[in-house]
Amino acid sequence: MKHKYLPLLIVAAFAGISSTAQASGYRFGSQSVSAQGTADASGAEAADASTIFYNPAGLSRLEGTQFMGGGTLVVPHSTYEDTGSKTFTGRTPGGTTKDYAPDAVFAPALYASKKVNDQWTVGMGLFVPYGAKLDYGNDWSGRYAITNIKLEAIALNPSVSFKVNEHHSFGFGVTAEHMKAELGQAVDVPGSVAFLAQHAPAASTAFLTNIAKTQGQAAAQAAGAALKGAKDGHASMDGDDWGFGFNLGYLYQMNEGTRFGISYRSSISHKLKGDTIWDFSQVSNNAAVNGFISAASGKVNSKALVEVRTPETLSVNAFHQMDDKWALMGDVTWTRTSRLENLDIQFPPTAEGPERIRQQWKNTYRVSLGTNYKYSENLLLRAGIAHDQAPVRSAELRHPALPDSDRMQYSIGANWKLNANSSLDLAYSYIDFKDATVNYKNDCSPVTPGCTGNGETTKGLFKTRMQLIGLAYNYKF
Repeated sequence: MKHKYLPLLIVAAFAGISSTAQASGYRFGSQSVSAQGTADASGAEAADASTIFYNPAGLSRLEGTQFMGGGTLVVPHSTYEDTGSKTFTGRTPGGTTKDYAPDAVFAPALYASKKVNDQWTVGMGLFVPYGAKLDYGNDWSGRYAITNIKLEAIALNPSVSFKVNEHHSFGFGVTAEHMKAELGQAVDVPGSVAFLAQHAPAASTAFLTNIAKTQGQAAAQAAGAALKGAKDGHASMDGDDWGFGFNLGYLYQMNEGTRFGISYRSSISHKLKGDTIWDFSQVSNNAAVNGFISAASGKVNSKALVEVRTPETLSVNAFHQMDDKWALMGDVTWTRTSRLENLDIQFPPTAEGPERIRQQWKNTYRVSLGTNYKYSENLLLRAGIAHDQAPVRSAELRHPALPDSDRMQYSIGANWKLNANSSLDLAYSYIDFKDATVNYKNDCSPVTPGCTGNGETTKGLFKTRMQLIGLAYNYKF
């Protein structure tokens, strides 16, 4: 018997949320509350120290020493409707989906900058570049694809800018990124038992014969009944890794009210290393049967390894102060998510074949437009709209670990000056995802030699809406 585990999208997690962020892929789309208020159209505005993330050249516009600390509360609402999921033997897995998205997730962001002299400014950023958290439970119809996933990433980004003259500024930063992930998935024991009972019954027959000889016929009958009624096994995996990259920026200031920016954030290579744990203890209430299935599966607790690279991004943005009240801004960001094609997860030092995840993601664009309105000396109002493409090419390449789709973002925000040195940023966003159909088939079944997988087909419809609430405190001294 050869039960396979799909330690899946712990790797796809590094592609770029599922239900905990607003940018496509697993990228967490809001690294700044002030930027969120304009739907992240403000890359060339350089209003505060969060320009470290969007364009480090913008540090040259900041005076003195500045600090910004806050975060975004993500409140998702997602539903799933199954439309015909199947196991590799054609069985309908059944089950219902619980509230798989979290009630709320908080992502912090901290930035600081210091002007050294008329040319040099330094800064430091801490933010969440990626995130995901889903828990479908152990009984839903797609459990052989995934039961739960959790991804947490944090990045440190020291940066520096150099102001050549009144028109040209350059910026550079180094990123140290730590990722931690957990994944769970059901193992299709019932399907494997049924398949092998029909096509290769020798192993189970020998097992039951031995039970009869050593424990008696009654014990053998009980074991046979437990084997026929076997339930799912379960496997879990965790891992973490540090990776390093860089970001570049250029800012051209045509005049005091008009400027253009371009920024680049590099990909980061990760070798995610962790542990895989197999659990067959709940397959039945018969310890001998559980032990037999565990041994026959050939599965042993082992390490897990996958090598991936996060996608790089290239952004072009503009800012124009129309008059003393109104400002307009825009941003176009290209993301090279095509780096994620097929992903192979390995299980050293075992001879277990790798799991191949078919992704074949496409490159994406995000387009955003925003505006500022100076209501009074103490109150600045913001608004923005954005369209963000998903990297998923089709329903056949969309996995329930990432039920991603194109989305629209609608944002409003405000900056309220408390005094000459401090202010508050507030932002609210509503993200409307296009309905996402899933028809993902795992090409490797539990009885396919040389690879790992449950052979399941997950077929259904995801509907997702999301709200983001941001709050940040700014201080200058």
